[in-house]
Amino acid sequence: MERVDVAIIGSGFGGLGMAVELQKAGVGPFVILEREDRVGGTWRDNTYPGAACDVTSVLYSFSFHPYVWSRKFPTQPEILEYIEEVVDAYGLRPSIRFDAEVADVIYSERTGRWTVTLSDGRVFDARVVVSSVGQLNRPAMPQIEGVGSFDGPAFHSARWEHNVELAGKRVGIIGTGASVIQFGPKVAERADSTMIFQRSAPYILEKKDPANSPLKQRIYGLIKKAQLPARAKTFLFGEFLGMGILGNKKIRKRLTDLCVTNMEEIISDPQLRAQCTPDYEVGCKRVLFAEDWYQTLLRDDVELVTQSIASITPNGVMTSDGVTHECDVLIYGTGFEATGFLQPMNVVGAQGKSLEERWEDGASAYRGVAVSGFPNFFILYGPNTNLGSNSIIYMLESQARYVASLLAKAQGAALGTLSVRPGSERSWQEMIDRFSGPTSWVSGCSSWYTTGGKNTNNWPRATWRYRQLMKDVDLLDYDVKPLQSFDKVSAS
Repeated sequence: MERVDVAIIGSGFGGLGMAVELQKAGVGPFVILEREDRVGGTWRDNTYPGAACDVTSVLYSFSFHPYVWSRKFPTQPEILEYIEEVVDAYGLRPSIRFDAEVADVIYSERTGRWTVTLSDGRVFDARVVVSSVGQLNRPAMPQIEGVGSFDGPAFHSARWEHNVELAGKRVGIIGTGASVIQFGPKVAERADSTMIFQRSAPYILEKKDPANSPLKQRIYGLIKKAQLPARAKTFLFGEFLGMGILGNKKIRKRLTDLCVTNMEEIISDPQLRAQCTPDYEVGCKRVLFAEDWYQTLLRDDVELVTQSIASITPNGVMTSDGVTHECDVLIYGTGFEATGFLQPMNVVGAQGKSLEERWEDGASAYRGVAVSGFPNFFILYGPNTNLGSNSIIYMLESQARYVASLLAKAQGAALGTLSVRPGSERSWQEMIDRFSGPTSWVSGCSSWYTTGGKNTNNWPRATWRYRQLMKDVDLLDYDVKPLQSFDKVSAS
């Protein structure tokens, strides 16, 4: 058994950012438990053709570690290179335990510590646990009859099978979300024919993705602060889009018009236009950015199918009109199980209550990071911390700084455990519900942002406001126990 002060679960942006903030705060020792054999999180797992970020590179990076990016929007390989660089720049590699998939996280009220058990039986004893497993790491398969019955190659885009040759094949793609609009055009370039099965049309803005010139790269390399104006511009644009999604009707209409104009400038056919027109409020589902999606739909060898899917058959996809669309390869671009948060980990807190039971009616957490009844257990990218616009890295930094500052204060006061007070958590959730009312997310459409019509995933206010709130680190929000009381227990 390895005994540590802090166990961080996950080595994506959140877990690594948490480790750096703990270093700065002088809290440790810590370990980072990573289930795979390398770091990277979602950017390690998603290797489909065309994988890239739709937030500009200058903002999709840590503020404390600027990077010389090759283009405006970073691609998956370059993001992974950046993550690896952060690991080495801050000396984190010795603290990472690879092939360390967490199965159980169990709290002991007697010792005030957590027992973290891996799927291979290894055990870690930690005073604090920080989960940073993310929301986009468990592929979601659609609830369609016959899934698994297809005779040919079939896989989810987050588990791309690169050994499957698409050239000369009839390829079926299920979904038209953020991943599909990136890999769909690449598939269409190789396949003999491509059928795209759409449940609902996305709102799409034009994505202009120029390469950064050699001069700009040299300037960024020599003067790190030279990126600040571009970073601020991207942030403010994200906040502007966010205002429309959060409730500003004028900006929401302007955003809708921009998306519709972008589509209509490329697509003139009335029938295809109708298929590409969303039937819900802009922002209810993620607004996407694309260079070549609508152009792909105009190809003679591409068909957009909008009839609902009745079943998957051994030789293709049957739609509700009784037509079987024959395929040689089937690719699921059906998103992730985002509202499960910590699944499949089993987390059991005080009084033997599991987090799954605690969240039976929908996930919630104080400031998105702490749950009452789970002392010294914190979550990064937890409930109501996702964004409908702007950079999630900004949010993760806010959370990591908050947790590190909280732990440093507790350490200075010789406190053993911190458990957020139910009243604090309840007040926070009431604020979330109140500000969620005017947003697009609860306007009547269905998306992964909500559970039973309730906003459980997204932050319903401006992102700068979240940063401001997270700077207020107050131990009075928590029930605390002195470290000395647990030392006596251990000694006995």
